[in-house]
Amino acid sequence: MTRSPASRAGAAPTGGSGYRRSMDRTSAQEWLDRYVAAWLSYDRDDIAALFSADVVYRYHPYDEPVVGRDEVVASWLGESAADGASTRDEPGTYDAQYSLVAVDGDTVVAAGSSYYRDEAGGPVVRTYDNCFVMRFDDEDRCRDFTEYYIRRP
Repeated sequence: MTRSPASRAGAAPTGGSGYRRSMDRTSAQEWLDRYVAAWLSYDRDDIAALFSADVVYRYHPYDEPVVGRDEVVASWLGESAADGASTRDEPGTYDAQYSLVAVDGDTVVAAGSSYYRDEAGGPVVRTYDNCFVMRFDDEDRCRDFTEYYIRRP
């Protein structure tokens, strides 16, 4: 699903060497959909495909970041003790949906909700409203991810 950089219009400086072409709304929403699918499957390769090798990932804005794709994958899979990392959820006990709020160059802001059940197929018992602030590289891989969330009463 990754679109080639040539298929996106506009260019914005990356802050490093070279230029970053702008992320478009379609690519950003596709990335969010793949994010949810990777979480639902806990497939190591699908998770890794979302992030750049040098990604900086924060479960909360005040956490020390998890740095590097391999560390993020390990964190998602419950193989890491990174600050703020969640435990691996049981199949059928969680779901989520996220949509775009804004896309500006390589920066994407998304909002949505995640839903949790005590048992597969049971009623939703916890809902969290989430906001993601992300920056992407020129291969549509997230290189900086910060999550903000609050539990719904």
